[in-house]
Amino acid sequence: MTVVGITGGIGSGKTYVARLLASNYRIPIYDSDSEARRLMLEPQLRSQIEALVGPEAYGADGSLNKSAIADFLFADAGHAAAINGIVHPAVKADFRQWALAQATSVVCIESAILVEAGFLDAVDRVVVVEAPRTLRISRAMQRDGASRRQVLARISRQAPDAVRRAHADLVVHNDGRPIMPQLRFFMAELLGKSSEKP
Repeated sequence: MTVVGITGGIGSGKTYVARLLASNYRIPIYDSDSEARRLMLEPQLRSQIEALVGPEAYGADGSLNKSAIADFLFADAGHAAAINGIVHPAVKADFRQWALAQATSVVCIESAILVEAGFLDAVDRVVVVEAPRTLRISRAMQRDGASRRQVLARISRQAPDAVRRAHADLVVHNDGRPIMPQLRFFMAELLGKSSEKP
């Protein structure tokens, strides 16, 4: 099995690229953001997060209190590392179990922080999606209903394009150019050479 990591900064369009791979090549996609949210609701992670953040980390209905988590993250520079130390290993373990359950020769994991989260050892190939900064900001503002300041703060916490690009097997330019022609050669080579890993 070949594992492909799809990454890119906020607003780059990595989810769109992942959907193209899923629809055109029938490749299963693991969305690390949504799976992280799911895992944070499970008892083991919940108890660790509550011990770190406090009982306000979760609402009365058991849902994640995003506002309380955000307040905790921004209160101190070390808080993000503490949360990530709980969530990232759980996501990586969950992804590996998920990948083993797939019946395809290629699987993908989509993650904005593939490099920063230490997931490079979990993938065989890396696809980096890039877009102009102004376009990324406008996309994220529209999609998330966020202010420019909030989007810029999120960008500042992610690795620069150059860092991601250093690990890329393919860079997809999502700036108005057609995406599929950029993917075809890479996918043809990947599907032709993929083989089951022990």
